[in-house]
Amino acid sequence: MAALLAFYLAVTALYPLARLFALALGPGADGAPFGLLRETFASFGFRRALWNTLWSSAGSVVVSVLLGLALALATGLMRLPGRALASFLALSPVLIPSQIMALGWIELTGPGSPVLSPLGLAPPAGRPNPLYSGGGVVWLMGIEHMPLVFIAVRAALQAIPADLVEAARIGGAGTGRIIARVLLPLTLPALVAGAMLSFAAAVGNFGVPALLGIPGRFSVLTTLIYQRLNGFGPAVIGKVAAIAAVLVALALAALVLRHILQKRWSVPMASGVGFAGFAPGRAGWPLSIALWAGLGVLCLAPLLALLATALVPALGVGLSLETATFENFANVLANSAVRRAFLNSVSISLAAAALSGGIAILLGWLGGVGRSRVGRVLGWAADAGFVVPGTVLGLAMILVYLRPLPLVGLSLYGTAAILLLAYLGRFLPLVLRPVEAEIASADPALDEAARIAGVGVARRIAFIAAPTLAPTAIAGALLIFMTALNELTVSALLWSAGHETIGVQIFSMQYEGNSTSAAAISVLALGLVGVLVLVVDRFGRNLPRATLPWRTP
Repeated sequence: MAALLAFYLAVTALYPLARLFALALGPGADGAPFGLLRETFASFGFRRALWNTLWSSAGSVVVSVLLGLALALATGLMRLPGRALASFLALSPVLIPSQIMALGWIELTGPGSPVLSPLGLAPPAGRPNPLYSGGGVVWLMGIEHMPLVFIAVRAALQAIPADLVEAARIGGAGTGRIIARVLLPLTLPALVAGAMLSFAAAVGNFGVPALLGIPGRFSVLTTLIYQRLNGFGPAVIGKVAAIAAVLVALALAALVLRHILQKRWSVPMASGVGFAGFAPGRAGWPLSIALWAGLGVLCLAPLLALLATALVPALGVGLSLETATFENFANVLANSAVRRAFLNSVSISLAAAALSGGIAILLGWLGGVGRSRVGRVLGWAADAGFVVPGTVLGLAMILVYLRPLPLVGLSLYGTAAILLLAYLGRFLPLVLRPVEAEIASADPALDEAARIAGVGVARRIAFIAAPTLAPTAIAGALLIFMTALNELTVSALLWSAGHETIGVQIFSMQYEGNSTSAAAISVLALGLVGVLVLVVDRFGRNLPRATLPWRTP
């Protein structure tokens, strides 16, 4: 079992990534050691993209920290009405694909904005959208990764024992002093951890820089890889591999720094009743109004602008009862490429979710119940495809599967199989981690009794572990399905004619200037994701806390 699981992880992520890094560290055209890296650093285009990546990622972290901390404090410190729904809206960027969110903000802030134009706040006609710039990339990436900070701070607030707050009150401290001197210092390690995660995510972000940076001539490392592969093909794979190595180094540096700071600054706290928040008192209604106004601007206004754009016959036409039409929806549904994209995304994502759920049960059992050291190492190695930026994994897949496979003589490049392999390598941790948490909290007595009775490994997994872990695995698999359904970062490099995906179709239509059709596809995709969220939420109410991200706070 360990050998088969190791082979599975190797073909879906580990071997392609190892080949990519070996190529990136190889000699250049002149045979000099590390020649590809040296040639890459000597390129002006690379240095500009590297600088843009660093400052836009750092700027987005500032946005994520400010927004995430404010929303976490508002929903975690005060017992405001409707704070459960507010927490869900604060986490909505996790559920909305980056290209759809970017498209919603483009329609919201453009000259023909259906939301701002009636208010007289839209830019004048003929002026470029202000989001087509480095500042726009910073703003949208900050919003997209804000839930990483929000989740970390909310979890830290809930872990603070209520006894600490009561002791401070008995000592005469007011609410403001308790927040400033007790609660905020205790949440600082979580805040730093969320900030480092958001930086690592921003470094590898492709959807937002592609939709905003390419039109605004703001190049980052992920879009530079895409543009060079799109322009020159596999002939430049060595040079873009060196760029990918730099991307991975930046992301890993952020994760290592997160681990160091969190370990140094974390404070052990006694278990007990968690802090439930203060009664808001007279400030309740003003705080509630401010909270919902902020969530309305950040989360709801772009989606309303996207829906309005999908309902008008052309850009610049105001939405009214006379102009509203479903023609854009009818046109995209009649488009064979769009229907094929939906079919491809649903089928590939469903296959990736089902296979990942089964592999997670086997891998989790091997390392947890089976207490195999190899199994634990493989469980750790499964994070490789998820930790690296999606652009890097897509590039690694091209490098390995472009040539015909040994023995069979077939190339996976240009087929749906390469997309499936990439999804399997990238999204496995979304179901593996909840399964491992379920195994860690379960009573091992049943498996031990079966082992003492002479029941073999296969039967113990099939009749004991699988039924017990099935609810968690299914919920995690559905989370993979939702995530992969609108995926763009990996698909942008691996798709081919006849194997388009929803994310690629939205990106292509917006890139070609067909914004109304792109908005219509986005609305349909969001509707499908919304239905899936309701199904998963209802199914996963009694599952481990880490299974569904919107149930973490």
